[in-house]
Amino acid sequence: MQTDKKTLFSAAQPSGLVTLGNYLGAIKNWVALQDEYNCIYSIADLHCLTVRREPKELRAKSLELLALYIACGVDPEKSCLFLQSHVPAHAELTWILNTLTYPGELSRMTQFKDKSLKHADNVNMGLMDYPVLMAADILLYGAEVVPIGVDQKQHLEITRDLAIRFNNRYSETFVVPEPIIPKVGAKIMSLQDPAHKMSKSDPNENSYIAILDDEDTVIRKFKRAVTDSDNSIAFSDDKPGISNLLTIYSAITGETIAAAEERFAGKGYGEFKIAVGEVVASALAPIRKRTAELLSDKAYLDEIMKKGAEQASYFANKTLSKVYRKVGLYSPERKK
Repeated sequence: MQTDKKTLFSAAQPSGLVTLGNYLGAIKNWVALQDEYNCIYSIADLHCLTVRREPKELRAKSLELLALYIACGVDPEKSCLFLQSHVPAHAELTWILNTLTYPGELSRMTQFKDKSLKHADNVNMGLMDYPVLMAADILLYGAEVVPIGVDQKQHLEITRDLAIRFNNRYSETFVVPEPIIPKVGAKIMSLQDPAHKMSKSDPNENSYIAILDDEDTVIRKFKRAVTDSDNSIAFSDDKPGISNLLTIYSAITGETIAAAEERFAGKGYGEFKIAVGEVVASALAPIRKRTAELLSDKAYLDEIMKKGAEQASYFANKTLSKVYRKVGLYSPERKK
């Protein structure tokens, strides 16, 4: 890592489809941040175990997500890419942080409440402990900044609380991370219900765009996107459907929302939806092609995973050793 750069950490779960919302809200921004920060990007496979998964599918999705990262522009030569489960320090630090975490603050977490409702037959301690593992993910690497969506603020807050709590009890150890919330594309909404975030778990497949959707599918889904009662293409709180499409168009093209409003002034909703679909399909086509190429070379992806795990382990274990010493865990003296 370069000492003149701040360290940035982020992770995503290999829990199914990667949507346009995931891409615009996270992965696309990761690419842009690589030259500015020391970037550490993890595939959070341990987090996936909080709900029941088909083991074979989880392994396949982990590999696919790694390929997608690279296809989207995350460079293994610039950034550290690894699977969370390949670095045992994540689970080890979680246990230490658990001793500083109160059940009440975990039970109040919005995601725990939501997932408990969705998976009422499998409300496990991992589901509740999710934020502590996320805190360990971040704190292991001394990350000064964490790119997050607006809906993830609560999880970063508990990470900050645990870092401060540990530092106050055992002396200065952890960096207290700050959030980076992208100004554009931070939260992409459902194409069918723009009051809710775009989600791969939505039973209506027309509500989301998957990164690996083909061109015809992308355009068809945008044609079916919910808009609003009038026919003006303008960003407004009372026009959530059109505002969501303008946000997507702006995030994909780099054009400001104001410029997009001017470009489509006087145009109908139908024409606008097709235009948004076309720019999205065009942006996703090379990612889809590159992902397929990478998945055909499993040896290359395995090598990237191995190298990334070695890099991540070096930094994670340094932090963990310091933590173990601070809390009083005994370690034999090493010969110099």
